[in-house]
Amino acid sequence: MKEKVEKALDEIRPGLQADGGNVELVDINDEGVVYVKLVGACSGCPSSQITLKMGIEKTLKERVPEVKSVESVN
Repeated sequence: MKEKVEKALDEIRPGLQADGGNVELVDINDEGVVYVKLVGACSGCPSSQITLKMGIEKTLKERVPEVKSVESVN
């Protein structure tokens, strides 16, 4: 599952990088929760929670059905 998640994140990254940010995969637990770290401009952006849930989580759930949710870590 980690490879599938990384591949999906690779599809998301160009959009984040265009705004000066990025996302790093931290961990995936047995329940399908993906932990990511938003970096660069994304780490302090007021819209980061919207990006996390409506962008990253939505895309990962579409591409990797095993993903149940995405959480951000610092």
